Amino acid sequence: QVQLVESGGGLVQAGGSLRLSCAASGRTFSRYGMGWFRQAPGKEREFVASITWSDGVVYEDSVKGRFTVSRDNAKNTVYLQMNSLKPEDTAVYYCAAQVVVGAAYRYWGQGTQVTVSS
Repeated sequence: QVQLVESGGGLVQAGGSLRLSCAASGRTFSRYGMGWFRQAPGKEREFVASITWSDGVVYEDSVKGRFTVSRDNAKNTVYLQMNSLKPEDTAVYYCAAQVVVGAAYRYWGQGTQVTVSS
């Protein structure tokens, strides 16, 4: 069982920055693929970014150049640095762990709210 706890959400003005953190339990964190997703009110959950065990990264098109995903295996933590935030980035952000390469994300955090005011 893997537990994920997100933090770092909040209210920020458009153009501002936030850094989300996701702390994971378990001794094999370094082997996990980690993803960030978000869900805005009335919308489906969508992919934001991911990072593999070997630091390969993928971004959703609308966040490329603004968001950066990274990980610190010594701290069992994955980060999402969000810059140049826009009101349309407002959502609950979730991190997720993929314990088998290519498989679905099995474990999910509880989410952290990000609100960007215009």
